[in-house]
Amino acid sequence: MATPLGDFIRAKRDGTAPESLGLPGRERIRAPGLRRSDLAGRSGISVEYLTRIEQGRDRNPSTAVLNSLGDGLSLNPAEREHLRYLAKITGGACAGHQQPEPPGRVVRPTVLQTLHLLEPAVAIVTNRLGDVLAHTSGFDLLVRESGLLDDDEPNLTRYLFTDPRARTLFLDWDQVADEQTFHLWLGPSVEAAEWFKTELAPHAGPEFTRRLGQHIPPPTTPLRIKHPIAGELRWQRETLTLIATDAQQIVIFLPDDGPTAQAMSRLQADTRPSLRAVN
Repeated sequence: MATPLGDFIRAKRDGTAPESLGLPGRERIRAPGLRRSDLAGRSGISVEYLTRIEQGRDRNPSTAVLNSLGDGLSLNPAEREHLRYLAKITGGACAGHQQPEPPGRVVRPTVLQTLHLLEPAVAIVTNRLGDVLAHTSGFDLLVRESGLLDDDEPNLTRYLFTDPRARTLFLDWDQVADEQTFHLWLGPSVEAAEWFKTELAPHAGPEFTRRLGQHIPPPTTPLRIKHPIAGELRWQRETLTLIATDAQQIVIFLPDDGPTAQAMSRLQADTRPSLRAVN
């Protein structure tokens, strides 16, 4: 049975040109990328062992083997970290068919107090699935016309792939779509992520499903958001991970340039204080 670890290694092998690793080029009649024998040789393991890892018949490769596979594929640091994470969740996955519970949506009172202290900055409490669990009035002001917060239980990932307005809000829609899909690999648990992907896939379509196998850590770049009044706004994001709370985190949006900071100040000055600082 396929595993996240095996899928990632196979996808990276298929997507790596032999010439990029100094191997001789060849006619690609059957499939592009590296042969198993190429990767096994570069990693110092047997072809049979690599096959077992890719096919999910070996779920617990050692750290040394993971490091060797990282070397064999010439993975960058972010990809190596992702490889180790996939090994962890693959080895810890339980064989079972019980419907998993979705992650909890309750935000601790102390976290809500922290969010209040950030007012009127732009900040949210979210999780790796994209649930928007709480937000400041600044975030509401930034996205209130976009439809993102219209649902009773807003979710950024679902909004991205099912609401056409997302492509207007996010000027670099593909970047954000890559980010949110990659985050599904990071929690809050394998079961919760699988539950969410299964629920979303029929509605999200190929733009979502084709990204599930990419395993590409997205680059950290400014987030460009189009506001109906202020126009293009550019943001840097700082993420504060919360301990033992269903992989919840506080994401703080910081203006990336002077015009963005000035535009938000004008918007806030023109808007009456909201009683719904946090939902």
